Amino acid sequence: MPAFEYTALDTAGREKRGVIEGDSPRAARQHLRSKGFDPLAINQVRERKDKTSFKGLFARRFNSTDLALFTRQLATLVRSGTPLEEALRTIGNHTEKPRVKRTVMGVRSRVSEGYSLEKAMGEFPSDYPEMYRATIAAGEKSGYLDAVLDRLADYTETKQETQQSVVGALVYPIALLFIALAVVVLLVVVVVPKVVGIFEDLGQELPLLTQMLISFSNFLVSYGIYILIAAIIGIILFQRAMRTETFRAKVQQFYLRMPIVGKLTRGVNTARFSRTLSIMTASGVPVLDSLRIAAEVIMNRPMRQAVQEAAVSISEGATIHSSLERSGHFPPMTLHLIASGEQSGNLEEMLDRAASQQERELNTVINTTLKLLEPLIIVFMGVMVLGIVMAVLMPIFNLNQLVGQ
Repeated sequence: MPAFEYTALDTAGREKRGVIEGDSPRAARQHLRSKGFDPLAINQVRERKDKTSFKGLFARRFNSTDLALFTRQLATLVRSGTPLEEALRTIGNHTEKPRVKRTVMGVRSRVSEGYSLEKAMGEFPSDYPEMYRATIAAGEKSGYLDAVLDRLADYTETKQETQQSVVGALVYPIALLFIALAVVVLLVVVVVPKVVGIFEDLGQELPLLTQMLISFSNFLVSYGIYILIAAIIGIILFQRAMRTETFRAKVQQFYLRMPIVGKLTRGVNTARFSRTLSIMTASGVPVLDSLRIAAEVIMNRPMRQAVQEAAVSISEGATIHSSLERSGHFPPMTLHLIASGEQSGNLEEMLDRAASQQERELNTVINTTLKLLEPLIIVFMGVMVLGIVMAVLMPIFNLNQLVGQ
């Protein structure tokens, strides 16, 4: 039974929006009227294709939390023996988020029309990534959809927890850095000119530190707005340049060469690649297809290209670990575990271990970096404020000495 999005007026004249099922738009309208609603618009649920418009640009989509919760609920219901169509209906009826409801009910309507779950999800590609849909398809073909859904639920939950931990850990140092910069700019632009101007009126020769501070203050007051505009324009131009594959590849290649950023970039992308390849391999997806799909989850272009080139070598008979080793982008431990998995015939487990090892190492590096970053920001703020205070106090000390003489 198809699902329809509706806009209607209730008995009090208030506009209501939601999702309703019906054999046809006419049946859906009659059902709304039976509830006392006056239908204004009704359309069959489908993916919004207009992503270039202002409305399409800001349309809400599944986030990592939504996808993780949906996958776990679906895995639990399917494993308990609930028919797939009924499981989707249950999830759609119990969710409180309109976007999730319309998508789930849209998938359910396609399944009720005879679509496979993977094809139904393919109608909503912005909510269900290709890797997700390919894994679902493998589960349906093999007849082990419940087991595949459990594995996908574990993957999406782990991914969501990692994202939350990283974002949560970055909030405090980033906020502290912005506060420190705001305090310094406020002191230099507003406070310093008023205080130091008194000494300039006296005709007293100012210390070098005070002169440097006054020059910096005058520079910010005179050109600060232009610096801000130039920074905004630079950011916009950089973002536009990042849309081109050549420029983005060069920037991301530079990221890999940076001391800490390079390690984090390799760790994040290697963990994501290994985990995805493990799931695809365990679900029975052919190796070359698994590599192609796993390459798409890698955000770093040079690393993604390395996997794509490795797939070509593997199709010619090379091993996975030797093909990936040529690029020099993947950690030796991961390559060793992949080689061990290929030799023992237990590639799935070794890939899973490689992903777990990379995730643990990544968390260690992030936690260590953030623990060092916080005191460094505090020290930076302290040094800047101390310099400003000294620049203001030194003329006062000199004036006191002149008065004492």
